Amino acid sequence: MNLLEVKNITVKFGGLTAVSDFSLSLKKGEIVGLIGPNGAGKTTAFNAITGIYKPTSGGINFGGKDITRMQPDKITKLGIARTFQNIRLFSNLSVLENVLVAHHLRLKSSFAAAMLRLPGYLREERAMRKEAEELLGGLALSRFMDEKAGSLPYGQQRRLEIARALATHPKILLLDEPAAGMNPKESHELMEFIEEIRDKFDLSIFMIEHHMQVVMGICERILVLDHGVTIAEGSPEDIQGNQKVIEAYLGVETDA
Repeated sequence: MNLLEVKNITVKFGGLTAVSDFSLSLKKGEIVGLIGPNGAGKTTAFNAITGIYKPTSGGINFGGKDITRMQPDKITKLGIARTFQNIRLFSNLSVLENVLVAHHLRLKSSFAAAMLRLPGYLREERAMRKEAEELLGGLALSRFMDEKAGSLPYGQQRRLEIARALATHPKILLLDEPAAGMNPKESHELMEFIEEIRDKFDLSIFMIEHHMQVVMGICERILVLDHGVTIAEGSPEDIQGNQKVIEAYLGVETDA
């Protein structure tokens, strides 16, 4: 059974069709890539899945539940988390505080209980901090725990953003260009990291990525968008030799 089913969604902004008739199936434990030229509609597809944009038509089903019109915070609570193309950390907060912000999404205590520092809230807060520290330890970020997030090296900031997403206890993790700005060594370490968290946290991963070494190295299936339309889907080997994909990236016919 598929964990996520995106069925023929179209996203329009006025007269502009950003994504047309997009479909995706994602099974438990899969790593699936989404590639395409700039402006192809990749991030729009992500935004539709996570509730930021509402599809003009089509539907999205997650774990047997229709989430097509659901608000982003409710989708996150159900188990879909994401990162962004541009890192969105709280740069002036510590590494630990960044992760604790994500944990607050799952607090059961009321706002009044938090303000009054009632025993139930304090117990939750202690448990939340312990879990955040364990998460950072498991992702080799413990040594940065008290440092400001904005002071971390770029690769570690990317890792922290993923850690913050993991703090929401997702079943599916959407990564928007996680290798952007990384050098070859950092990109290789990222590939290992993504496979590690997939196995460790029992995740399905759907990722946008322009770095072909990363996409071809870890994705089991790849979808290709061009001008909002899916032009190819298949294994990395299938995609590498696909004429439509080559034309989309090069802007010329292969025999020209």
